[in-house]
Amino acid sequence: MPALCRDCLTEFDDGTRCPSCGRPRIVRHDELWSLSIAHMDCDAFYASVEKRNNPELADKPVIIGGGRRGVVSTACYVARIRGVRSAMPMFKALQLCPDAVVLKPRMQLYAEVSRQIRGFMEDLTPAIEPLSLDEAFLDLTGTARLHGAPPAVMLARLVKRMRDELGLTGSIGLSHNKFLAKIASDLDKPHGFSVIGEAETQAFLRPKPVRMIWGVGQATQEALDRSGIRTFEDLLRWDHQDLIARFGGMGDRLWHLARGEDKRRVTRDAPVKSISNETTFHEDTGDPDVLDGHLWRMSEKVADRAKAKGLAGRVVVLKLRRADFQIITRRHALRDATQTADRIYREARHLFDQLGERGPYRLLGAGISDLVPADQADRLGDLLDPDAGKRAAAERATDAIRARFGDGIIVKGRALR
Repeated sequence: MPALCRDCLTEFDDGTRCPSCGRPRIVRHDELWSLSIAHMDCDAFYASVEKRNNPELADKPVIIGGGRRGVVSTACYVARIRGVRSAMPMFKALQLCPDAVVLKPRMQLYAEVSRQIRGFMEDLTPAIEPLSLDEAFLDLTGTARLHGAPPAVMLARLVKRMRDELGLTGSIGLSHNKFLAKIASDLDKPHGFSVIGEAETQAFLRPKPVRMIWGVGQATQEALDRSGIRTFEDLLRWDHQDLIARFGGMGDRLWHLARGEDKRRVTRDAPVKSISNETTFHEDTGDPDVLDGHLWRMSEKVADRAKAKGLAGRVVVLKLRRADFQIITRRHALRDATQTADRIYREARHLFDQLGERGPYRLLGAGISDLVPADQADRLGDLLDPDAGKRAAAERATDAIRARFGDGIIVKGRALR
């Protein structure tokens, strides 16, 4: 059976220890040299960067998050042993781990480290699909001749280089498609390297819970439970058309994934699907002036990002989280796409007014989706709002002034609330 030492990168045939360095950190698999689709996931990325920069934190539980009223962005593995998880409310995380060191995210620092890791990936293949700052898909098909080594060796070299040069670790999942590669990267964390071969796909998946499927959230999981679908083996009992009739487009996806089929390609610079901004309040609030001021500032930020990317959205999205952590999401499709803060705000405010309740809320967010190029934005006008065109022109003039003299030179009154 082909084997690879993850420490000294020696290739050999079978064995439980490396014949060169004698270490046991090896990966073995019958298809090790033939697979080329990978998922690399940094281990507790934000917390690991902070620990690297401050060695005094090395053995301490570290939580990256937005204060006591926020949620956990990342928890180091010391904190995870105590039960702390990403997206957990901060107060609950501190109940589980009261001695944790809580740090606010430093996104500029994490983005810079992410760019360094991306550079390492670029040395292996141009086919990289980032999912976030700390994870990406890679397709190394056809690169063996270029590097003089199979993809598995180059992936082990990637995480070794991350450890040696950046002081960070990552986990690799290697398989024959994206779906299985992402599952594999979660099997042996931290600092793992797992392989799911084509021959073993069905046997591997059958007993596994369907919650392993990326994108199956709580609502979908509950719908699957009501249908008696808890494992991949349960999914395999369903007819293709019956799954589609029951779950729509998701049913078709589930049918293929139950068989380990995923034809999605690793797509470099995959298109942005949405642009959003949200905030978690220090104290729950239902104050309409406070909420309105935040909603305007978020609309401005969303509009600024859309303009910077040359994009516009045909759907405006409003997101709220109640004090009991229940999430409310509302969407409205527009006659034509927009990238102006004025229109995003007005549509989001209309969605908020339609809720018929005033909270209190602990989180508020706004965004746009169904994105199109900016030249398709704000062309039709609004017969019910004849002043919309004037406000859009005023906003473009404001943008020009802010670009020249700074963002703070002009501030809307409602943003000061």
